[in-house]
Amino acid sequence: MRIAVIGGGSWGTALAKLLAENDHSVALWVHSPEVCRGIQETRENRVYLPGFLLPATLRATSSMPEALEGAELAVCVCPSHVVREVMAQAAPYLPFSVPVVSATKGIEEGSLKRMSEVIAEALGRPDVATIACLSGPSFAREVAAGMPTAVTVAAVDARLAQHVQRVFSAPYFRVYTNPDLIGVELGGAAKNVIAIAAGVSDGLGFGGNSRAALITRGVAELARLVTKLGGDPRTASGLSGVGDLVLTCTGDLSRNRTLGLRLGRGEKLSDVLGETRMVAEGVRNSLSVCLLARRAGVEMPIAEQVRKLLYEEKPARQVVGELMSRQAKPEIWE
Repeated sequence: MRIAVIGGGSWGTALAKLLAENDHSVALWVHSPEVCRGIQETRENRVYLPGFLLPATLRATSSMPEALEGAELAVCVCPSHVVREVMAQAAPYLPFSVPVVSATKGIEEGSLKRMSEVIAEALGRPDVATIACLSGPSFAREVAAGMPTAVTVAAVDARLAQHVQRVFSAPYFRVYTNPDLIGVELGGAAKNVIAIAAGVSDGLGFGGNSRAALITRGVAELARLVTKLGGDPRTASGLSGVGDLVLTCTGDLSRNRTLGLRLGRGEKLSDVLGETRMVAEGVRNSLSVCLLARRAGVEMPIAEQVRKLLYEEKPARQVVGELMSRQAKPEIWE
């Protein structure tokens, strides 16, 4: 197939590499002309994914029309806060008949829409029937290195999900399907916020007990939100829920956990964010996830404390203290 991957960060580059290795002809749209030239000249994305030689069937371009010319499938891998803008640029060159896979995790600020909804609106499509979502435990560097993992692809159209499953499946990249587009997308957004909390816990010097408790209660928060918004609570226990949450809360390659780790050690948010070109989606998503939960009438105490840490400069120890001193509740509650 001819596939356009829109977004040349670490994850977009890793997915483009995987698809090219699956014998597809891949155009990687890269926003930065400088990064694009680097890929063209060295066959390597030395800015976002250094150390991996990219296949000859992968070509990088900064031209949206060129990237989408003849594309039979598009993959959106932009940071969540620019998805609407970028996909609006793609709209004139992306026929309705071309399905789109969202590999972006987040909730749009302001509208509080999921990425599939944002993409459909930006492309002028009436609904999300032609949009799928790929999610699960998948650090870009490990996927690029061919280390085994499993992910899930969700779509309201089972045939689309199965098609995407075939396109992406590789010996080291096992793809499942899931009809719960809502639950899969919410899991991808919420896990980044919980991962910041896990990093804070580690930065404060707390141990495995604390981390395990945070992950487990994070799953509970996600399940409540998914259920209230019409998704399947079982999705929270799947690859896009528990799977991605465990990875992001424990892995050294997790940008969100690393950010929380440094905040727990006393560093300032502005200093941490100023040192990297990588995007820690949990910073923005702590706002949108909390607003979405409030609108739905769902309690998400961990996410709320992360928001206060990031946007109200609440001390890390006070955040943990307030979580631990909340009114006692049953473990399973709505």
